[in-house]
Amino acid sequence: MAYIDLKVDEFTELVEKNGTIIIDFWAEWCGPCIQFSPIFEQAAEDNLDITFAKVNTDTEQELSAHFQVQSIPTLIVIKEQIVIFNQAGALDENGLDSLINQVRNIDMDKVREEINSQNE
Repeated sequence: MAYIDLKVDEFTELVEKNGTIIIDFWAEWCGPCIQFSPIFEQAAEDNLDITFAKVNTDTEQELSAHFQVQSIPTLIVIKEQIVIFNQAGALDENGLDSLINQVRNIDMDKVREEINSQNE
């Protein structure tokens, strides 16, 4: 298994110790989640330089609430401790691959500059 079943008590350490994390918020009863799961799991196996995690929204309600997950599946991407992507809906294989490539190429210095300018 190339992904982590993420629990709320592991979240802070995971974010602090990993550069890029892609989190799939899902539930066992969710049809689109079940369809997306093999795509996500294959991407985790193909991209070992990125940390992939799954959050069961039924059992990890605190994490789901923290990210204001209102529909599933939802993907959250955290890079260098900053949430850079948050979107509900399943992606196909090409969509997830495209997202991963965009995440790899994002200039985090520019992201931090933008955040700082919004906070001034």
